[in-house]
Amino acid sequence: MRAGNLDQIVTIQRSAQTLNEYGAPVFTWTDIDTLRAQKVEASTDEFLRDYGATDETAVVFRVRWRDGITPADRIIHDGLIFDLKQVKEIGRRKGLELRCVSTGQEAAP
Repeated sequence: MRAGNLDQIVTIQRSAQTLNEYGAPVFTWTDIDTLRAQKVEASTDEFLRDYGATDETAVVFRVRWRDGITPADRIIHDGLIFDLKQVKEIGRRKGLELRCVSTGQEAAP
């Protein structure tokens, strides 16, 4: 994976459960890592076929290897929220391909 191709910045977020002042559980998103990524357009065709026809915007990001990223996480890119649908390993811990779908929502600043 060439460093020059990693021209985008993505933030990986994970859901965390906390308690509010009344003791009720509240789910919040916390940043776990900020990574340099390559936004890949060509690989989305097979991704779209796997999930069928849809109105959602699918995006594939390639990043250097990082342990612990799961489909339960989400990605923030250019102020937009993307739900992770699939995490594929590239080589032997060389990189990850993060296949995402846009939620259509903007991330809170």
